[in-house]
Amino acid sequence: MSGACYAGDLLGKPAGAPGLAEYFYENEDGVCVKQASFFGGVPILPESAGYGIVLGFGIFFSIFTTTLVYMDQRYVGTNISSEFFNTAGRTVKTGLTAAVIVSQWTWAATLLQSSNVAFQYGVSGPFWYASGATIQVLLFGILAIQVKRFAPTAHTVCEIIDARWGTTAHKVFIYFCFLTNIIVTSMLILGGAATVNALTGMDQATAGFLIPIGVIAYTMAGGLKATFMASYIHTAIIFVILLTFILLVYASGEEPLGSPGNVYDQLQAVAAKDRDCTLGVQTQVGQSCGPVPDNRGGSYLTMISKGGIIFGIINIVGNFGTVFVDQSYWQSAIAAKPSSSTKGYLLGGLVWFTIPFSLATAMGLSSVALDLPVTGDEAGSGLVPPAAAVHFMGKGGAAAITIMLFMAITSTGSAEQIAVSSIVSYDIYRKYINPKATGEDILRVSRYVIFGFGIFSGVLSIILNEIGLSLGFVYLMMGIFVGSAVMPIAFLLTWDKATANGAIAGAFGGQILAVITWIAVSTDPEATGASLEVSIDTLGGNYPMLAGNVVAILSSGVICAAMSMANPQNFDFTTLAEKISLIDDKMPELDPVENDPEMLKDALGFVSKWGIGFCVVMVIIWPLLSLPAGCGASGVECGVFSKDYFYLWVSVALAWGIVATIVIIVMPIWESMDGIMLVAKGALTNDDVHMRLDGIELMLEKAIGGAKPEGPYASDDPCFRAKLLARKPKA
Repeated sequence: MSGACYAGDLLGKPAGAPGLAEYFYENEDGVCVKQASFFGGVPILPESAGYGIVLGFGIFFSIFTTTLVYMDQRYVGTNISSEFFNTAGRTVKTGLTAAVIVSQWTWAATLLQSSNVAFQYGVSGPFWYASGATIQVLLFGILAIQVKRFAPTAHTVCEIIDARWGTTAHKVFIYFCFLTNIIVTSMLILGGAATVNALTGMDQATAGFLIPIGVIAYTMAGGLKATFMASYIHTAIIFVILLTFILLVYASGEEPLGSPGNVYDQLQAVAAKDRDCTLGVQTQVGQSCGPVPDNRGGSYLTMISKGGIIFGIINIVGNFGTVFVDQSYWQSAIAAKPSSSTKGYLLGGLVWFTIPFSLATAMGLSSVALDLPVTGDEAGSGLVPPAAAVHFMGKGGAAAITIMLFMAITSTGSAEQIAVSSIVSYDIYRKYINPKATGEDILRVSRYVIFGFGIFSGVLSIILNEIGLSLGFVYLMMGIFVGSAVMPIAFLLTWDKATANGAIAGAFGGQILAVITWIAVSTDPEATGASLEVSIDTLGGNYPMLAGNVVAILSSGVICAAMSMANPQNFDFTTLAEKISLIDDKMPELDPVENDPEMLKDALGFVSKWGIGFCVVMVIIWPLLSLPAGCGASGVECGVFSKDYFYLWVSVALAWGIVATIVIIVMPIWESMDGIMLVAKGALTNDDVHMRLDGIELMLEKAIGGAKPEGPYASDDPCFRAKLLARKPKA
């Protein structure tokens, strides 16, 4: 649509006011009006591009990652036993652990919902999304080192629950873990399918079905190690695209944005109190215009935001559930070396912070500053970053955001698949169906479950599409359903008095109370005596979601603590390890210092001090320091960012993004250089001569009539190649 309607005497937005001419058109009455929506059902890319990305990348990463797994076996000597399949050998280093945490925690919602709250609340949205979902990862480092101290042979969190609290609690928390996996998978599918549909026109149900299918092959082939390898590549791609968008918005110099100062001026103009917001002309139904409700001064440039704070609380509570109750995070802790587990989670949390914070500060705020015709429904479906990307880069931007999103979905999707397979294999099959299961049995069941859950995820996408749930709705409600399991699981390895009955009552009681509160508040969210109908719209309001999430985690903690104090268990944590056995492997041979009790105790002190310290900074000190921003500056209210303060804010986002990108790409490669060089050496040399010597020996013995050598031959060893390469020359 052309902006030519600005040139004449047509009614419409005067020149210099917020908005871009390209999003206005001349209607039948000769009035210059704004588009009704950004995408308007017209995809930017051809439908074939959607299939190419969803299927093409899925096939590429399946082949690429499977090849890496094969090279790891052939040249490094890795044996894919059931233990290795589900624990990656328990030797993963700090850099890769951090990259995997970043990858697992980067959902579709991380990329999409974070910009949605920036679009709604301004600068407070990205901050509360990032800080409210970083502290869980930082604090989980405490549980990660406790696993290494007391349950080093564990495969799943449910195994630890069974060893401490018994069969009934074991079954209860299997339910909560599965519920968490399903909710996380739902958000991946909803965000991914909606974006692929909007950008390419690919059928939403079809996209939702095919997205989880793409990761089945490499997850089945290499298990957790394959997932980790793919996650690193996905994370690197995400950060490269992220950095591109940040620089484009704040450092390109291209008008009307291109610098923090330009973005600041445009945000002020968009939310101006005297702005013309004539419905049907300057704005359309569902689009934002003018001052932001319940923000200081109606500005997007303030941390004093009622909606932003409510979202922050919901975000904090909900994300505790999807970290502490998600087996994939326990699996990463189990896979890490003892010395790497705490550092990996701290580093991973700090690096991950930059994705929602920096990306949404760029894409979310730029979509507001440009006054793009994005509707509330489009924003709720996660289409704010795609809209900004398309505006800046056209089809290239659409392709970049789709690839970025696909990387996030597949990395988390593969982690969820391997998490579900581990719970089914060890906590259901081995525990209740075949207690004498061999390693081969576990490996076979794990692969069956990965395939089955991948298909289930595809079917789930069709169901969600029919129900009509949005990404934003599921994201806000997740804490209501799984938040009640957080406190019992947090007590599992940290409080010896917690009892099985207290854990069970807290988990179920908190969930029931949360759902009741959620529904009750939705009928009268403003406490005015109204009696509204319970619907997706009323349930999705800020107050019902806030009440349900808070009740879930608080009531659960109170119930569990009260029942446990009344009849404490006084559990001896040192007995956990002997109750959880390996199957077809042994613990890795690590440097003795890795399992030194004093080192592990010091690591607990380290992660407790720094994890809790960073949490206090992110959710208390940082927000408090931003409250007086603008006080004393001319032209803004106290509490609204001045231009200089906004420059500082953006500089932090930009610097954090650059450093995080370098660290998360370079560190895993640097730490794995020995293995990489070993693979390179093996790929570029040849061991056929050793195989031929074995053959010659056989022929010589046969020629002289001797007995056939019994062997075994060196070349019969599946790890022969790796041992040969790793052999050090004699001095």
